[in-house]
Amino acid sequence: MNLGEACNEILGQLLFVTKNLKDKDYSQPILLLNQATIGQHIRHTLEFFICLVNGYKTGLVCYDRRAHDKRIETQKGVAEDEITRLINFIAGKPENKDMSLQANYSLENGKAISVKTNYYRELAYNIEHAVHHMAIIKIGILQAAPYIQLPPHFGVAVSTVRHNERQMVVNS
Repeated sequence: MNLGEACNEILGQLLFVTKNLKDKDYSQPILLLNQATIGQHIRHTLEFFICLVNGYKTGLVCYDRRAHDKRIETQKGVAEDEITRLINFIAGKPENKDMSLQANYSLENGKAISVKTNYYRELAYNIEHAVHHMAIIKIGILQAAPYIQLPPHFGVAVSTVRHNERQMVVNS
């Protein structure tokens, strides 16, 4: 599986969740998530992909400049449209290209740094970032929407799935 396919598998799982969650459960604060919502975690995850797709055109990606679009976190249909747009962009198999990653790690509004990167590296980063948030989303779903049957490896890194499978073979 290539990066694009892996990415679209992840986005497809997020689409499954948004389509199957009841509207009220999508934006319901969850105590176990420190009053965050499933929609907030989906929005956060998608906005990293959106930054990358938008940055692909210019060659500059800056995750600090996310829109924090409330519509994505409160309206399932908006999230579903964004996921579909991202899947279509990635399925179009954009070529790898050099990019710059801009970030500011200072609390005092310090100067942003720029790091050389490329589209594939950032796509890989987005996959890992998405899996991390999907693990949190899974906790929220188990708490607020147990009626959803998640895909078996939802929120679990592929390397962890392979490791667990090897351990089962060794221990059997």
